[in-house]
Amino acid sequence: MTDTGSAKAARAGTSPLRSWWGWGTEDKALSDAECGALGELLPGAAGIPLPGAAGIPLPVPDVSALALPEVRVEPPASLAALMSAAPRDRASHTYGKAFRDVVRALAGDLSAAPDQVVRPRTEQDVEDVLDWASGADVAVVPYGAGSSVVGGVECRTDRHRGVVSLDLSSMDRILEIDRVSRAARIQAGVLGPALEDGLRPHGLTLRHFPQSFEFSTLGGWLATRAGGHYATLYTHIDDLVESLRVVTPVGVSQSLRVPGSGAGPSPDRLFLGSEGTLGVITEAWMRLQERPRHKASATVVFDDVHAAMEAVRTVAQSGLHPANCRLLDPGEAALAGVARSGESVLVLGVESAGSPVGGRLAELVTLARDHGGSPAPGGTADGSSGTDGAASTWRSAFLRMPYLRDGLARMSVISETFETACTWDRAPELYEAVRGRLAEVVKEVTGADGTINCRFTHVYPDGPAPYFTVIAPGRRGSEVAMWDEIKAASMGVLHEHGATVTHHHAVGRDHRPGYDRQRPEPFALALGAAKQALDPAGILNTGVLLDPAAADGRRRAA
Repeated sequence: MTDTGSAKAARAGTSPLRSWWGWGTEDKALSDAECGALGELLPGAAGIPLPGAAGIPLPVPDVSALALPEVRVEPPASLAALMSAAPRDRASHTYGKAFRDVVRALAGDLSAAPDQVVRPRTEQDVEDVLDWASGADVAVVPYGAGSSVVGGVECRTDRHRGVVSLDLSSMDRILEIDRVSRAARIQAGVLGPALEDGLRPHGLTLRHFPQSFEFSTLGGWLATRAGGHYATLYTHIDDLVESLRVVTPVGVSQSLRVPGSGAGPSPDRLFLGSEGTLGVITEAWMRLQERPRHKASATVVFDDVHAAMEAVRTVAQSGLHPANCRLLDPGEAALAGVARSGESVLVLGVESAGSPVGGRLAELVTLARDHGGSPAPGGTADGSSGTDGAASTWRSAFLRMPYLRDGLARMSVISETFETACTWDRAPELYEAVRGRLAEVVKEVTGADGTINCRFTHVYPDGPAPYFTVIAPGRRGSEVAMWDEIKAASMGVLHEHGATVTHHHAVGRDHRPGYDRQRPEPFALALGAAKQALDPAGILNTGVLLDPAAADGRRRAA
């Protein structure tokens, strides 16, 4: 059993304090002065007064002075040691990290705060909590690290007598490593950095690095079918799962640990992406890989974004499987600081644990050049552990972006990101439709021209995963309503063009309208039946994926 260093530090109180209202840690949040300077740089806002009083950022409320709702349920004596109703605990577990979450937290609106935060230490604790909650009519929201950007950890219902947030952060150990089969049995509450720290001495890696890596857990990745940083091959967490162990209100589900099976529908697939509605994932056997030793990267610049898309399609269908294949359109490239003159930028990276990769990178660059791309100077040679200048700049901006989003929120600037996937034949039209239609909506909603950028985060032989960013001046006090209008419009455009409502951010509550349109009706019936069978009291993450009304009716009838 491995007790990871990061987990030990957190329990000892030596880790930086997590922000209760925004992204990441408090020490990395933008200062008031930085927020003001960022607001002044808002693209498209020239001549438009900054929101608020002379551009003063919204203050961060003192968590000890927050007006939290009255606690409606008290824990039974058997669970009291696991539960907390402390203001900071309740406040930090009220929302995820979407723009609308951050704005409401800054406004001191914590009306959806859970009554209790429970931190189970063992799987038996999880079973005991679900047993108690089912009998006491208390909703349970499974919680990994709270980085959801789709309303996945907020309980928006008054259908229950109370709500508890089930925080799995104390179940954070690597329980077993099978070096021969290259797999590990891992508890769901482990954070990304702690997991990699525990695998590193064995020369192994899970190789799953989402943008939220530092502030998300294995269980969260599994429950939301998360996508990692890598653009091709094993990037979705689904591909890395060997077996799952899940606690449901009616019993424990443990799937057989085998490399593959044709024995009926996969039990793991039932719970992957179920977002805490069917059960609580407590541990998993995960497939591991040798840590890469050979790396190389390059950037290629294009004058025409559509030519760049064709280059990326060729790369995706080449069988060369780059680890990184990020296409930044001109606006995204400018925002990241890697291009300033209207170019699109393709960031390519290759890596391997066992063989040199320089030749593979050269082939990829040649494919891009054949479509009009110009390689930028500074690519790294095979074996280097670094990246070229543009790739390094992009990566720094990528990791810093959530903090900048919080700074914009404090300036009442609307900031929305949404990601999707479509087939290659639809990609150019979807790109233009989103940018055109959303520009109109942003103008209607905000009264100003906003900025709409796009990057391809993942690519497949049959299509890309475009990731859009929308930035526009908002009106103080109306930010959430404005964001909601833009979000609804984005889902409408995706639906019209046959694109998925989400590629890797999950459904949560914010994407429910788009998910309901996308989901086949027979599957909705099957999913509802699974919910009724596994969670008969309807307590688990109510409102996510499914309408809770049917379960409520059964409780009232009983």
